[in-house]
Amino acid sequence: MSGSDTVRAAVLGAGSWGTAYAKVLADAGCEVALWARRAELAAAINARRENGDYLPGVELPDRLTATDDHEAALTGADLVILAVPSQTMRANLRHWAGALGDDATLVSLAKGVELGTHKRMTEVIVEVTGVPADRVAVVSGPNLAKEIASEQPAATVVAATDRGRAELLQRASTTSYLRVYTNTDVVGVELGGAVKNVIALACGMAEGMGFGDNTKASLMTRGLAETARLGVALGADPMTFAGLAGIGDLVATCTSPLSRNRTFGERLGRGETLEQAIAHTRQTAEGVKSCLSILELAAAAGVEMPITEQVVQVCHEGIAPSVAMKYLMRREPKPEHRS
Repeated sequence: MSGSDTVRAAVLGAGSWGTAYAKVLADAGCEVALWARRAELAAAINARRENGDYLPGVELPDRLTATDDHEAALTGADLVILAVPSQTMRANLRHWAGALGDDATLVSLAKGVELGTHKRMTEVIVEVTGVPADRVAVVSGPNLAKEIASEQPAATVVAATDRGRAELLQRASTTSYLRVYTNTDVVGVELGGAVKNVIALACGMAEGMGFGDNTKASLMTRGLAETARLGVALGADPMTFAGLAGIGDLVATCTSPLSRNRTFGERLGRGETLEQAIAHTRQTAEGVKSCLSILELAAAAGVEMPITEQVVQVCHEGIAPSVAMKYLMRREPKPEHRS
């Protein structure tokens, strides 16, 4: 902790969720430094008290200051919030690692699995920085940035193997509009956040093809089964997937038009190519790349993930969403619950 009782937080990444979470921390009483890659964005946030690029119209608290200097942002930080896309986490951390405090808690907001290595974000953080795993935490849940920034009531979960650090992050993130729970199942919380993006792509495709709620509910339910199978195979607590980082995040991401992955999938379902959908999407749809690493991770663990497999086929092999849906419907009938 820093010299005073006030928690100092550095949020590295000024996109929509990074900015929204920085606002949460400031509203909870933290002193917050928000790092933006572009100097002009940092200056605009400080001058106008809003992030016009990603959260226009949302007033940011006075406790929040933006900067494009990562060393200045990290000085004295008790909490370091990593709010960059999963596939850029490693490269960014290599640049930032030398400025991290000796006892700062490192917190991942990213929801993905790294391409090539198949590592979860907390594993990447430990590998790049060399910090002990118990100094690393993750935040996940049904937390659409625009709704959180608008102070609509919501809940989230913070997971860390060190209960004390999880409770510190819980206190530093609890506001009148965000209720925070703790969990020690880092593996389950991270996998829930990563795989739900892939299932949201599938639900978006179903929406784009004109299918209704039965189809989407079926995809969500069987998608949750895929997530839980993978999680249990990798050591997660199956109960985690019945919580905020599992079913909670899945429902929000698969049903909301604010969800990048769901809306990206909807474009594919309407017949757009991957390149056309990317051109229309300003921010990262994590599931598009993570579906590849998640499927490879599942194969290595001997876990079957048919929905994820078909999302990969559509996004990276050029298969039409209608063909993928027919494949899923024609699979061999099986018991709902496997022993």
